[in-house]
Amino acid sequence: MDLLALTDFNLVARHGGFGRAARATGRPKATLSRRVAELEADLGLRLLERGARTLKLTEEGRALYERTAALLTEVDQTAAEIASGGVRPRGRLRISAPMLFSQIAMGKLAAGFALAYPEVRLEVTTEDRAVDMVEEGIDLVIRVNPDPDESLVGRIFVRDRLLVVAGPGLARPEDGTPVPAVVRGSADRSATWAMRTPAGPSRIAVDPVLGLSSLVMVRDAVRAGVGAGRLPVSLVSHDLADGLLVQWGEVEGPEIALWALYPSRRLLSARVSAFLEFLKAAFPVGTSEELAAYITS
Repeated sequence: MDLLALTDFNLVARHGGFGRAARATGRPKATLSRRVAELEADLGLRLLERGARTLKLTEEGRALYERTAALLTEVDQTAAEIASGGVRPRGRLRISAPMLFSQIAMGKLAAGFALAYPEVRLEVTTEDRAVDMVEEGIDLVIRVNPDPDESLVGRIFVRDRLLVVAGPGLARPEDGTPVPAVVRGSADRSATWAMRTPAGPSRIAVDPVLGLSSLVMVRDAVRAGVGAGRLPVSLVSHDLADGLLVQWGEVEGPEIALWALYPSRRLLSARVSAFLEFLKAAFPVGTSEELAAYITS
């Protein structure tokens, strides 16, 4: 069934004639007449009884009009709402987020979003691996310094920095002796850390004595005095302020950027748009200090 022909039939039925429908909508009368005739031919039914001066619906025409008028009106209203951004987000929204961000902030974000948009069913999975968003049905991913991907678009919503920190009881040696260190991942070889200090660039030799898979675990071990660690500002700023940790310097290297990404070949849904705006409202500046305040508030 031709939807345009069905729409024109509804116009004629609603206004009670081809002339009235043409005047009300600015559509040519001949076009309306041709479209209705095409619809009748497609259906094999006569929908209108055409008199010299009057026009009325047949029984079949009345049944078709009654069943389709409300649907077409709803379609028009939905299209208008989408165009104006007025659609209320609803349905399932699946997000993949990295482990650290999930541990320190995602629970609070998800709860706030669920309260603001009760018609959205939010599902968050925690994983640091690259996911196939289309294959796995993910609507949005949050990633740290992702590799360039032409199939994804998005934006940075938070920037963080890495600091070299240690417990107040661990002194930094001045003679080049390796410092015990807690690292994320393997702890089977020594290394050197480059950092910036108020006195200028500096390097320290470290002996990784403990390897852990989570930065939250690294922070807890560093706080316990096992060794020094490289940790993001957002995770340790509260401990630094309370004197539980001390800062030795800022790690040299690229910044930590958290991206919100979605497939570029998809039209941006109202659910994804709402979550992106929610992120923007939660982190309007997007600094590490803002993230730290969000975590501790």
